[in-house]
Amino acid sequence: MNPRILFLAGLDFVLRMATFAPFFLLAILPVMNNSQLTALFPTEDQIPVEYRIEPIHQREYLLNGEMRQWDGPVSEVYSPICIPAADGTLQRKLVGSFPVTGPDEAVEALEAAVAAYDNGRGEWPTMSVADRIKCMETFIGKMLEQKKLVVNLIMWEIGKNLADATKEFDRTVKYIYDTIDALKDIDRSSSRFRIEEGIIGQIRRSPMGVVLAMGPFNYPLNETYTTLIPSILMGNTILFKTPKHGSLLHYPLLEAFRSSFPKGVVNSLYGRGANVIPPVMKSGKINVLTLIGSSRVADELQRQHPKLNRLRSIMSLDAKNAAIILPNADLDVAVKECLLGTLSFNGQRCTAIKIIWVHSSVADEFLKRFSPEVSKLQPGMPWDAGVQITPLPEPTKPGYLADCIREAEAGGAAVMNEGGGLASESLVKPAVVYPVKAGMKLYREEQFGPVIPVVPFDTIEQPIDYIITADYGQQVSIFGTDTDQIAELIDPLVNQVCRVNINAQCQRGPDTFPFTGRKDSAEGTLSVEDALRSFSIRTVVATKDTDVNKGILNDIVSQHKSEFLSTNFIF
Repeated sequence: MNPRILFLAGLDFVLRMATFAPFFLLAILPVMNNSQLTALFPTEDQIPVEYRIEPIHQREYLLNGEMRQWDGPVSEVYSPICIPAADGTLQRKLVGSFPVTGPDEAVEALEAAVAAYDNGRGEWPTMSVADRIKCMETFIGKMLEQKKLVVNLIMWEIGKNLADATKEFDRTVKYIYDTIDALKDIDRSSSRFRIEEGIIGQIRRSPMGVVLAMGPFNYPLNETYTTLIPSILMGNTILFKTPKHGSLLHYPLLEAFRSSFPKGVVNSLYGRGANVIPPVMKSGKINVLTLIGSSRVADELQRQHPKLNRLRSIMSLDAKNAAIILPNADLDVAVKECLLGTLSFNGQRCTAIKIIWVHSSVADEFLKRFSPEVSKLQPGMPWDAGVQITPLPEPTKPGYLADCIREAEAGGAAVMNEGGGLASESLVKPAVVYPVKAGMKLYREEQFGPVIPVVPFDTIEQPIDYIITADYGQQVSIFGTDTDQIAELIDPLVNQVCRVNINAQCQRGPDTFPFTGRKDSAEGTLSVEDALRSFSIRTVVATKDTDVNKGILNDIVSQHKSEFLSTNFIF
């Protein structure tokens, strides 16, 4: 059977959630303490055989079509999954190590990408769309061969549970297939000539040049590839910087890149960002910067480029997405969607709901229903069946979250769910904090973790003003049943954020929908089709409508003398 059909048949994914229970039952539920959290970390022999991992010590990287050997300094990768040591302490498990290259290697990788593009004359940018697609299909086949190892590395490197790690891999493959289909559609619509006002022209999309792609740790495969794949398909050459957390999982795929594309099309960039990125940006040879990370880093990187008018930026940055629960909301729906929206992958998503505004008239009832559901989420190791709360990859994150909670408590807020905020090393139980108010860290800072600030409001102007004055403008979720109130909110909010969700959590998907943000949340638009357009530019070949010129065009097209000027139709 066709591998694509086999793959798509296995994509359906169901997120299992705990069933709702009356609030008074919370008192008789067992409350987990720190020692019980500590007991969730496994000894070596308790790790299931199929998920055990031998340290992977990467000593090569992809440069100019070859796997370049490395004998310099390396960075060790320690998992958020801890193992009890002989003295009883918990120690993060060593997953492996990867090269820490420097400025010289970064410039060498840049020059390889520049040479492969060759001012638009290289093999890849001049290749037909159909042939580029064939190369990408070859890559998909080789990528699928590495699925088991990559999924395992996602679990070990960033603590994502097995179901979500598998979903990330599968969704990435589907994204590549969808991107190929979208590119075919774009090319088909461009495969004809237009005659306007005595001018004959063909309008197609051409590549931008050299792309620097930098992905995030929370979706190290999917988010990196949602920029990497369309930029490659459009004929650009690539430098891709692996994230600090989630770097090793790219290693098994480097050979797939090497053997699927011409040399210099894809080049990996390892090392500390502060060392390897400045010389690349200051060269002025980067045509497109794509970053999924913080707005602060984005600002620093863009300032380093000497010719900003020549730099296109496509970025997904910070967010502090709000949920607004109206007095007429269906609280069962609000609880379910806010639970998913705030705590999927421990709340470590840019699209997560990071603050909940609830009308004072229903605040007590909402918390009565929401808090016990949060407490019932199962903590554990990524491979444990049904686990929903897993270890956090950033070593400093548990301490930061604890500081946020302590500061809120000092300001009059309280943790509303039993066991909320308890921590053992990298494992943190989610905390519902109420009432959060202006001046607290949780009010404005993007916590990016399992702490949920809840703010009461009396007039709808309060959450609207919060969103208007926010630095970020990605998404918002509205929960209610009164169509007049919902409509009244939609009109001002669509001018503040780029997606308004009604009775649903904030999210990126489906990938065919535009994904972007206002203010400091994004620059450019990502989705399957939008990304292809973002990494290319419309280009026209035109001539006057005369018999001589028609003959020239017909000869070029009929004899297939140009890859760009063509009426070939891709099926």
